[in-house]
Amino acid sequence: MSSTTRTEGIPETESAGPPTRALFFAVFPSIMLPMFMAAIDQTIVATALPNIAASLGDVQRVSWVVISYLVATTIAAPIYGRLGDVLGRRRLLFVALGVFIAASLMCAFSSSILMLTASRVLQGLGGGGLMTLSQALVGEAVPPRQRGRFQGYLASVFVCSSTFGPVAGGWLTQHFGWQSVFLINAPLGLLAMGMALRLPQRAPSVSGFRFDFLGVAFFALFIAPLLLALEQAQQFSLDSLPLIAVLVLVAIGSLILLLRQERRVALPLLPIALLRQTVIWRTDAMAACVGATLVSMITFLPIYLQVVRATTPSDTGLLLLPLTAFIAFGSMFTGRMISMTGRSAVFPSCGLPIVTATLATLAIFASHLSLHQMPWLFGLIALTLGTAMPVVQTTVQMVAGPKQLGAASASVQFSRSIGAAFGTAIVGAVLFAALAANDLDTAHLFARIVEEGPAALAGMSAARIAVVQSEIASAFRAAFITIACFAGIGAVLAWSIPVRRITG
Repeated sequence: MSSTTRTEGIPETESAGPPTRALFFAVFPSIMLPMFMAAIDQTIVATALPNIAASLGDVQRVSWVVISYLVATTIAAPIYGRLGDVLGRRRLLFVALGVFIAASLMCAFSSSILMLTASRVLQGLGGGGLMTLSQALVGEAVPPRQRGRFQGYLASVFVCSSTFGPVAGGWLTQHFGWQSVFLINAPLGLLAMGMALRLPQRAPSVSGFRFDFLGVAFFALFIAPLLLALEQAQQFSLDSLPLIAVLVLVAIGSLILLLRQERRVALPLLPIALLRQTVIWRTDAMAACVGATLVSMITFLPIYLQVVRATTPSDTGLLLLPLTAFIAFGSMFTGRMISMTGRSAVFPSCGLPIVTATLATLAIFASHLSLHQMPWLFGLIALTLGTAMPVVQTTVQMVAGPKQLGAASASVQFSRSIGAAFGTAIVGAVLFAALAANDLDTAHLFARIVEEGPAALAGMSAARIAVVQSEIASAFRAAFITIACFAGIGAVLAWSIPVRRITG
């Protein structure tokens, strides 16, 4: 593997002087809370999913509470990245916060899964901006070599949000209802607006307002039908095949039109020229695999623990604590090592194979592990998965250069979100398809168990209960193997990234 420090398209970087203490206090506290809100909204909802399903029903679509948010952030990320380059990132941050707060209130007052899903789409349109703009604001103010250190600082925010999220989500759900996990965003959002006023107002890096609205439409028509096709595949029914075929054809047609549109416009929604570069597309693809691995685990592990292991929401949050906390510790360590040594891709090249092996172990031996042993595996997965996060942002921002900073940051968030959305949908399809293929009665009973808890098994014989539990555990084994495959693909990509050092 080449150890070259530059490759195709890497520009000469700006001055690499270290960031001053004044710069740190001027920028970091103001972007800290928006990133905290965007990160916590993925984890705080996870432990509430079983209760949401019990309250609103329609358990087959409960994963869409997560997926709809990810779809919206996927669509929003390149939009905010491009608009930030044109209109200014500080101004767009206020827009994203306003959308996020309003949508959170709508989520809290939803009366059905469909209404909650629609509200989560709107919330994702705000959340995608919070993460993208926070990353771009760091790249705007900090020299390339020092961005690894700042990515470590941002990872410390991820520590707090990810650690606080599952525990707070379980506690709030158990004591105040699942609506409270959305209501908490209102006061946090108002505080974030006040802190964002401290950010310096910088001139946009691109002049003139030219936005690719047609590209947005084609992009949405590509993403949404594919995810709907995966949702239909969960039913494992021949009757749904015509609809799945139509959805896939719409997605393929939209993708062709999207690529054609992006080649024609001056400021495309998706920076095709940037994504053609070997370093960029391989790094972004690795980000997609990491997103698929992490969000799939956060989505389905609470359901596994509460259905198969009969844990309470509060206990589930505590059991997931190592998964959500240690990923940030891995990110902080990696960010500091990048700043100290300049080495980058070596960390995920070593970390992601460990993630793959550990997930395979979890899939095979989950039924033999006690609840006290599982958090150790979660912690190891998280610690090694965290090695990829700082590498992705610092590598892509260095290659793109200052003039395409917003588009580069958005490409990472876009890749991570699209990976998380499709990964979660694929794992959900595998889980429900495995249940339906094995025993349709068990598949229907699984939905009742999520909604009603152990009461759904009342009146059954001990032998039948044992069979049901075995079949559900087998379906989750297939789901965990699928997640391990995502991590394995990410490991291959990490080894293939040409740029192994960060310069500047």
